[in-house]
Amino acid sequence: MSVMDIEQVMQYLPHRYPFLLIDKVIELELGKTITAIKNVTINEPFFPGHFPVSPVMPGVLILEAMAQAAAILSFKTKNYTPEDIGIVYFAGIDGARFKKPVKPGDQLVLKVDIVREMRGIWKYTARAEVDGALVAEAELMATLRDKP
Repeated sequence: MSVMDIEQVMQYLPHRYPFLLIDKVIELELGKTITAIKNVTINEPFFPGHFPVSPVMPGVLILEAMAQAAAILSFKTKNYTPEDIGIVYFAGIDGARFKKPVKPGDQLVLKVDIVREMRGIWKYTARAEVDGALVAEAELMATLRDKP
């Protein structure tokens, strides 16, 4: 059962196809943690070029999916939507590691925890798993910015 379905996710992320990388949220504890899902299909627009013979989800998009989950967590924690305040911008990535390739048919489980929020800068730890196995991890930083 989802905590947030795709319609609710779209209320908290300004991203749209082909860059919306969260399908649903299955766990959310305000101020602490989020678990979100990205269903990876062969129809993803990046697979024809990455790589045609052996399709693999680009690592940078796995990081982006983790960042989108972090953005939802921040917005929900502050009780804001992008319409209220603006956008959560990626500010930094540390310690990114990729352990296993993500392929069509995989379900990417994104787990993000807030480490701290200070003066509008958020720090998170993030993990991506497929079938319970770690595929990527990183420390992320982001900031909430006013609407352009």
